[in-house]
Amino acid sequence: MAKSTTDLFCDFCGKDRAHVEKLIAGANVNICNECVKLCDQILGDQKEKPREESKLQDLDPHKIREHLDQHVIGQDHAKMVISVAVAEHYKRVYKPPKNLELEKSNVLLVGPTGTGKTLLAKTIARYLDVPFTIADATTLTEAGYVGDDVESVIAKLLDKSDYDVTRAQQGIIFLDEVDKIARKSENVSITRDVSGEGVQQALLKLIEGTIVRVPPQGGRKHPNAEMIEVDTTNILFICSGTFIGIEDILKNKSDHTSIGFQSRLKKLTIASELYEKLDQNDLTKFGLIPEFIGRLSTIGILNELTQDELVRIISEPKHSIEKQYQWSFKIDGIELKLPIDAKKAIAIKAEKLGTFARGLRQIIEKVLLPWQYNAKQLVAEGVTELVIRPETIDKGTDPVIIREDSTKTNRRKVEN
Repeated sequence: MAKSTTDLFCDFCGKDRAHVEKLIAGANVNICNECVKLCDQILGDQKEKPREESKLQDLDPHKIREHLDQHVIGQDHAKMVISVAVAEHYKRVYKPPKNLELEKSNVLLVGPTGTGKTLLAKTIARYLDVPFTIADATTLTEAGYVGDDVESVIAKLLDKSDYDVTRAQQGIIFLDEVDKIARKSENVSITRDVSGEGVQQALLKLIEGTIVRVPPQGGRKHPNAEMIEVDTTNILFICSGTFIGIEDILKNKSDHTSIGFQSRLKKLTIASELYEKLDQNDLTKFGLIPEFIGRLSTIGILNELTQDELVRIISEPKHSIEKQYQWSFKIDGIELKLPIDAKKAIAIKAEKLGTFARGLRQIIEKVLLPWQYNAKQLVAEGVTELVIRPETIDKGTDPVIIREDSTKTNRRKVEN
């Protein structure tokens, strides 16, 4: 029996006739114009998914590398390695051969802190438009111990995917500081290693591919609770670490030890040269178990950044630090200038601190903070430009302040 006109309401959202623009009435059900619009959006989103997947089906390592070049300075070897690894991974996912089983190839990035390991992974995920999450290996423990069990990283990825299992299963997990879960020695321990070798063992199946049961909406596991099943087979794992001390292992190799394609290790003193000689045996000696290393067959090496590269990082990337701060000051009405000598001072300071690219923003933030705080007051006083000098970076002296009444001659002197 149809509803009377006095009690008509939308059967989907519950709004009555007086509170919606239009109400479409059926035999025993009604729907308002707002719910129709929502349904149309849902159907439209579903139609767009095949187009997103088509990008993953035909990835070109050169195009991936070109995108990385817009955001990451230097690290040519690591860019090439990760571009090929990502293209091959999704090729295996979307174009699997009929009579050939392809092994999953995850990535290990090795290099000092502040060289761009995390940025590479983030940039790749943005380019691919896939869910991405970062997990710290040092916080992971075996199931049953205090801390996050290894399956928690899948729960984080699922959360980033808005609990869309299909999207989560083609996402990327960045597992940082895997060098910190190395066992303490090469000898197999008979005691329980909760946060070292034990975690490596727990990660094996996860990285290789298994079904993980995750509680919905970030809840806790419970025997009677409904769980979401996630297949990790097609999730790309990018692991990274600084591996402090591994250079000693490399230096101790004899001149007659063969590495890779029958090459010989010479007396090397530069860290970048040492890292280029890194192989899986060295990682085993460092404390990673062979089975875990075997799941990370693609190794990318990142070198310490030079001063010139640090200077370029300040201004050249698409979303560089310089552009971000210039935008912030421009909103308040001030033009911020960072001459090349000031950028060199910032780069030298970051290098001395050992923070490299990671420390650039902190150095600039510390210098500009009081000027950001007083920006509106400066504008009211007629200030139009701030020019950062090396002394501003090194000694904390004030930048050059240019006001509306400054002559063009004085401006040219400052800029030169």
